Amino acid sequence: MIYFKTDEEIELLRESSLLVGKTLAEVAKLIEPGVTTLQLDKIAEEFIRDNGAVPGFKDYGGFPNTLCASLNQAVVHGIPNDKPLQNGDIISLDCGTIKNGFYGDSAYTFSVGVVSEDVKQLLEVTKQSLYLAIDEGVVGKRIGDIGYAVQSYTEGFGYAVVRDLVGHGVGKDLHEKPEVPNYGRRGRGLKLKEGLVIAIEPMINMGTKGVKQSKDGWTIETKDGKPSAHFEHMIAVRKGKADILSSFDPIEQVLEQKGILV
Repeated sequence: MIYFKTDEEIELLRESSLLVGKTLAEVAKLIEPGVTTLQLDKIAEEFIRDNGAVPGFKDYGGFPNTLCASLNQAVVHGIPNDKPLQNGDIISLDCGTIKNGFYGDSAYTFSVGVVSEDVKQLLEVTKQSLYLAIDEGVVGKRIGDIGYAVQSYTEGFGYAVVRDLVGHGVGKDLHEKPEVPNYGRRGRGLKLKEGLVIAIEPMINMGTKGVKQSKDGWTIETKDGKPSAHFEHMIAVRKGKADILSSFDPIEQVLEQKGILV
């Protein structure tokens, strides 16, 4: 069952989504070599609760934390820990909120200190592929158009699209139908209609597309140990142009101040 959202519901989803961006901006202020992901997680949870919401991921399916913190070769679902971040790392932070009964969900991959040029390109290409996919999120297009936009762009740089994990509908539940793959064929799949709210989240590997689950039962890593990048926005499907409900603006204002904007 696919739930199409009213304009009122979309505004509530926007409020939750924007809070995710603000939360990640608070966390971004502290990202540097030596900080731990558990420290970042604590800041995120406190900020979400201080803003009248609750963490969307904590205890979801048994997940223990507020942030999914996925380091270097980790694609998604990394569990925050007490190991200090190192210069040259990249860290995907995926965050969810629940406010007024609706979820917000967004992710951003951060550089820690100075990263190599090839890793920097991976981040830039992955983020750009997200916006190319969003351009397809309009009435009359199809799910396959979204996936094709990500796949065709990122594979043009020699990268690989993760097939085992996909974007998804969002609403009163964190994961609703439909699934939104980051690969596909133009003109195929579900036809997009007004009021559909989805999370589009390219997960792009520098090496091969293969992934595996780590021993912690949560973290998904690349099979070849090469880095992976992950960016995510929530959108509402509209006529002519998609409505982006989440925002990277507060995050990137912080990164610009730190001189490390990707």
